[in-house]
Amino acid sequence: MDATSIDRTADLQDITALFEGMNAAWGRGDADAYGEHFTSDATYTTYVGTLYQGRTDIVEGHRALLTTFLKGTQLAGETTDIRFIGADTAVVLSRGDVHKGNKPPRKLRKVQTSTVVRDTDGQWRVAAFHNTKRHTVMEAVSFTFAPATRPLAHQ
Repeated sequence: MDATSIDRTADLQDITALFEGMNAAWGRGDADAYGEHFTSDATYTTYVGTLYQGRTDIVEGHRALLTTFLKGTQLAGETTDIRFIGADTAVVLSRGDVHKGNKPPRKLRKVQTSTVVRDTDGQWRVAAFHNTKRHTVMEAVSFTFAPATRPLAHQ
């Protein structure tokens, strides 16, 4: 059986549940539960460039954020692609943002790339997360003056 004919329905559901669980933990302000969604040696790069290395670093950094600057916030997000690159590894592309209250933002301004793996206990976890703030004005300028920089998906 070749890799493209493998039924990934259960894996897709589990990966979707992984991100839903992360969002729920964030919304509760629960840094420990949020951290459980990452491998013990995960890396996490924020949109401002801060690099956390390892689950403990991710948890403690988010504990500080969720009790100060980001207290009472929610995550809004949508997965745009899940691509399996092995039996136990996938790359997840998504858009997201942080907001207060129950109404999510109209535009999700951040673009995320996550590498997820099936951990030793069989659970899918994030091994690497990278968050980038989308600068639509700069993007438009680039596309205007250098049209060849426009990704095919935007043409």
